[in-house]
Amino acid sequence: FPVTIDRVFSFIVEIEKLKNVIRKTKPVGLNRYENSGEHSWHVCLVALLFREYANFEINIDRVIKMLLIHDLGEIDAGDTIIYAGETTEIKEQEAAGVQRVFGLLPDRLAEELLLLWREFEEGITPDAIYAKSIDRIPPLLHNLHGNGHSWKDNNISPEQVYGVNSRIARGSEPVWENLKQKLYRDWE
Repeated sequence: FPVTIDRVFSFIVEIEKLKNVIRKTKPVGLNRYENSGEHSWHVCLVALLFREYANFEINIDRVIKMLLIHDLGEIDAGDTIIYAGETTEIKEQEAAGVQRVFGLLPDRLAEELLLLWREFEEGITPDAIYAKSIDRIPPLLHNLHGNGHSWKDNNISPEQVYGVNSRIARGSEPVWENLKQKLYRDWE
């Protein structure tokens, strides 16, 4: 019993490091970059708020679990801007990081979270499709309400922004249609 509790405490302490992973966008109204811990909290709330707009039936508890753990591999691999593309090397580093971090947990919990993480990464199930699509919304809003700061800083074209973020439609067509109009207005 105490060994299990201690292993969970070790995991909890280790994942604090996610707060030190700096992302490429600034939260709305702030002049600093967001950390991955803030992103995880924010994207969970976004998923909860837009669940009624999902294209299909989802299990919001599973979606939130996926979103809470989806970036834990960044503790070891760091954050990369989505527009740079997801390379095999980065994916392997994240997977190794997730294995290491989840390895701190008791086997049952580690296995449960690893299965959810893999499901998110594969993006095939309705829950994972919705979670991956919602994951795009906070950084998009940061740029829309921050003068396109990270797009400008990283030389991201409007075509790249549309291409990467169009996956929002896979999880929620109405949310993507709304965001698309905001993007068109922003670039007119």
